[in-house]
Amino acid sequence: MDDKAYKKAFRKHMKNKRPPADHQWSPFRAAEKRYKARFPPPDLRDVLDLSRIESGGKSVGKNVDFSNELKGNAHAVHTRPIRLRCEGPKSRCAYVVPQIPGLVILPEYLAHDEQRSLIRWSLSSQARAPNDTNLDIHYHLPAEGLWNIHTSAQVEERTSNNRSSSKYIIEPKRPTGPEPPDYPPEGPRPLIDNIPVEPSNFDTVDTQAKPPLPPSSHLPPIFASKLLLKLRWANIGYFYHWGTKTYDFTKPKAEYPHELRKICKDVVASIDWQQVWDGVDDEEWGEEGPDWEQWPETYEPDAGIVNFYQPKDTLCGHVDRSEVCATSPLVSISLGNAAIFLIGGLTRSVEPIPILLRSGDIIVMSGPGCRRAYHGVPRILENTLPMHLRSASAGEDDWQPFAEYLQTTRINVNVRQVFPSGFDPLARPGTV
Repeated sequence: MDDKAYKKAFRKHMKNKRPPADHQWSPFRAAEKRYKARFPPPDLRDVLDLSRIESGGKSVGKNVDFSNELKGNAHAVHTRPIRLRCEGPKSRCAYVVPQIPGLVILPEYLAHDEQRSLIRWSLSSQARAPNDTNLDIHYHLPAEGLWNIHTSAQVEERTSNNRSSSKYIIEPKRPTGPEPPDYPPEGPRPLIDNIPVEPSNFDTVDTQAKPPLPPSSHLPPIFASKLLLKLRWANIGYFYHWGTKTYDFTKPKAEYPHELRKICKDVVASIDWQQVWDGVDDEEWGEEGPDWEQWPETYEPDAGIVNFYQPKDTLCGHVDRSEVCATSPLVSISLGNAAIFLIGGLTRSVEPIPILLRSGDIIVMSGPGCRRAYHGVPRILENTLPMHLRSASAGEDDWQPFAEYLQTTRINVNVRQVFPSGFDPLARPGTV
């Protein structure tokens, strides 16, 4: 760090160190501030890192690249191992956190080739029409997708030294009608306090107005390669309306990706849910009681989002309230650079657990408490891309653009089930 950057980081650190006397951060907010800090860098000794758990003298993290000296603490939080019900390389342990019933962590679940396949899918197939992204509001995106335009531009640059072709410039949309407020395509998402969706109020929430956000009126044309770094999310399955934090069922549901569906269903089927919920009180499940025994058969992912994080991006602490099915597993897949994930309780007053998530790790949030727990991502850990994603393997001559993009990127594939088994979203009170 040069002298100027050091002084800037130090000033910001001292400013953040002295909160107003009348301001008290909640435990969750305090943890976010701690791990967001750029100076000094966050101390990972209190961050749970299951890649460093040893069993029988052998490290669970035998396939993890530790060359970047990224070290958490395998014993920062009490965990309990459970054996996965699958054969082959994935036949080892997952871990439950008794402090948060329903939370299951599967370190290194995805093999290297599976990670690369999902990364390819995320960028070249999912972040394009008919799936909405955060950029569709503001730009006329090409039908073939931003990533594919970006890689075509790279090929042309190498072969013809043409770096200014107009066909690789993305034009912004222009608002119609009265001058709208400016909605930037990047930066923190505004916080919206939506009510929890459940079968009894689904009709009310479903008929809530979900107007499209207007495009910004101040955006210039931009090269595809630069716009790619502003990509933040791509929709999966049912369309999610960010303005109201509800699903918009007036829009057609996109076909669910077969590979992703299989991975998530395999994850849910491989977990011994009896071990997960053994000894946990059933009272929070409501009148109908727990339904985890049926998950291996009834779990069906139908919505989700691919998140694309750059180094300074964060995901503020929030609660997922948009799914009618408020207990079935949410499957979250980490790819690329590592991140710190926080998960607490039903309010921000609960001290969150910090978890180090590396490429290939999967976490599953399930049950009434865990699915409605506050969680967030306060920090992307720079320069933590594992070696197996940095260069092409045999037969992958086209991997280099992915490796370059991943140098600064974390991808998170977040998969949900909106409706519980047997729930008919088309049924309305008073209809036949």
